[in-house]
Formats: sequence, C-alpha cells, structure tokens
Amino acid sequence: MLPLPALHVEPSVLLLWMDLVGIFIFGLTGGTLAVRHKLDIFGVLVLAMACALAGGVVRDLMIGAVPPATFRDERYLWSALLSGVAAFFGHRWIERVSRPVMVLDAAGLGIFAVAGCQKALAYGLAPLPAALLAVVTAIGGGMLRDVLVSEVPRVLREEIYAVAALLAAVVVIAGTRFGLPELPVAVAGALAAFVLRLVSVWRNWSAPRAPWS
Repeated sequence: MLPLPALHVEPSVLLLWMDLVGIFIFGLTGGTLAVRHKLDIFGVLVLAMACALAGGVVRDLMIGAVPPATFRDERYLWSALLSGVAAFFGHRWIERVSRPVMVLDAAGLGIFAVAGCQKALAYGLAPLPAALLAVVTAIGGGMLRDVLVSEVPRVLREEIYAVAALLAAVVVIAGTRFGLPELPVAVAGALAAFVLRLVSVWRNWSAPRAPWS
C-alpha cells in the first residue's frame, strides 16, 4: 500500500506573520535565558532557535505539513536567528522589563497557540485535536528551552501555562464556528492566553491537584 501524499495548504498572511512574530518573541526568551546562564554566543543562538522553532516543527510534522515551514521558508530561520542576536546584544534593555522572560513567554504562548490552532483547522482537524495541537505548538519550544538549561519546564510547574494555551485555542475554535473575522479572533485568542498567564502568576494560581495528594 502506497503512503498517502503530504497535504499542502498555503498559509494565510495572518498565520505567516503570527508564526514569525511568535518565533521572534520565543527566541528572545530563549536567548535571554541563555545569557542569564552565561552561555557564549553560540549557546545563545542555539537556545534561541531551539525555543523559537521546536513547537512549530512538531506541529507541522504532526499534521503532515512536510517539510515543516521552518525548512521551506527561510524567513522562519532568519526570525529565530535575529531574535538570538537581539537577545545577545540587547539583553540589558530586555532585562529592564519586570520579569522579562515570563512576560515574553506569555506573549509567545498566546501567539503560538492561536497559530497552531488555525493551521490545524486549515488542515481539516476536528476541534479537539486542533486544540491539543495548539497546546503542543505553544509549549514545545518553551519546554525544550527549559530542559536545555536544566530547569523544570514551566508547563510542569504549578503556574497556569498549558491551560492558557488551551484557552486561546477555544477562542479560535469558537470564532471559526461562528464565522467571525480571522484577525479579531486571532487577537482575542492571543490576548486571552496572555492575560490569563500573567494574572495566574500575579495571583499565584495553579492547576488543580488530586484531592489529598
């Protein structure tokens, strides 16, 4: 039996730019964290690119968009590379923001969750698989970033993380079902995830645990 051919769906302009912005933001978090751990410029670039690209590559492989967009459009690689350079030379300005890695991470989380969900829906996935893929897209790079510097991934800590990505996916799926314009839905989804993530840190919210655990 011959394998099924890969399905190719041209990304919308909005999806492309959300991917590129998300890549740059997540790359900044990886690069800034690398600078904090006193890695050299090669280490900063590696961590920035790994953090920026891992989630999208996993997403594309899981939906059959091969080769992944990262390797078909060099703008993805340039965005990740530039984010590492920006973190290496501009970390002093980035660090002036209160808890910069967390804030940037929250922004990237929302953008990647929306982009992941939109692309999954464009490839014909049902709402539940699309939502799960949105979460994978959003948390993949951050998990790899934290593991590479020997930190417990944020998604496994007590703070709300994956739930925020899931909220963004729910907003996108609901907006698509009701036929709402793509841009406002995307902005609303990314903003919902961003706000929930920041508020959860500020209020020290955590995901529920098993009773008497």
